[in-house]
Amino acid sequence: MARWLLRSFDPQIGKHLLRDEGEVIVEEVPHHWVVYIRPSLEALLGVGFLVLFAMTSVKAAWLPLLIAVAIFGHAGWLALRHHMDRFVITNMRVFRVRGVFGQRLATMPLGRILDITVEKPLIGRVLNYGHFVFESAAQEQGLRDIRHVARPFERDLVIQRVVQRAGLRGPRVP
Repeated sequence: MARWLLRSFDPQIGKHLLRDEGEVIVEEVPHHWVVYIRPSLEALLGVGFLVLFAMTSVKAAWLPLLIAVAIFGHAGWLALRHHMDRFVITNMRVFRVRGVFGQRLATMPLGRILDITVEKPLIGRVLNYGHFVFESAAQEQGLRDIRHVARPFERDLVIQRVVQRAGLRGPRVP
């Protein structure tokens, strides 16, 4: 039972690879830890309502308990949603898998990437995270914004190297 539960909350990136075509994962990018601050603070608020539940009279104790359960449920949902959202760089494409109950897959071949903008807000500069904004030939796509990427400049270089090795940018000039 526990194994099934853990497996069901794993994004299972490998099943989306084109193994027959030689596709391999170069890097799988989970969210930066900063996305888990809000769920953690919500869970702490839920603990506060549990303490209130313990100190409330029996007749009114159901209300803080109900609020605590709702807060824990929401905090768990947020954390699980971030955990199941993965950005993957392969030798052939970049793709994003997300969704808890249903899954959504957005993919872009390396040859369609025209430009990558890395945005680092002030707090992102301090904590070393940023956001990717992809520009491609198709304006409507599910990979335009990838938020809360840890070490974004390093990940950008990984993508640039993969694109260069695939021969999609032209030869290097000596």
